[in-house]
Amino acid sequence: MFDMLVRLYALPEVQPATARARRAGVKIRRPEPWERAVVLAFVREQFGDGWAGECEMAFASRPPSCFVAIRRNRVVGFACHDCTRRNFFGPAGVDVRERNAGIGAALTLVTLAAMRDAGYAYAIIGGAGPARFYAKVTGARRIAGSTPGIYDFGLVRRR
Repeated sequence: MFDMLVRLYALPEVQPATARARRAGVKIRRPEPWERAVVLAFVREQFGDGWAGECEMAFASRPPSCFVAIRRNRVVGFACHDCTRRNFFGPAGVDVRERNAGIGAALTLVTLAAMRDAGYAYAIIGGAGPARFYAKVTGARRIAGSTPGIYDFGLVRRR
């Protein structure tokens, strides 16, 4: 998979995406420190140990460098930044039963806006899986020569 670049200074408005998620009964917010175990259990169960390890790094930041999607007091999605490398968006994912409701778009835009607000002008989406999704939601563009990227090494495969 290749990496993608997002121009954070040209990021689409976040509010329409978060409003859509709210209408679907989903709240997007940063997790509290005491929610760490619940968030990591969700990530590990849905996406594996590799992503859980990356997400765990988000809780080392104050505030955590991740956001969660909550429906009826249950985690249904997450998105992180600055976990694997500085200026990297991800990992991010939504429970397969909750997809196509705008949750992924809201999580992506909220997280990228947090990166912009922290002073970044660009964000890298490493090993972008759903490239069409990221292009549509954020205007992300493929980074030439970025395959295999940083995820081509290590002991745990990233899904």
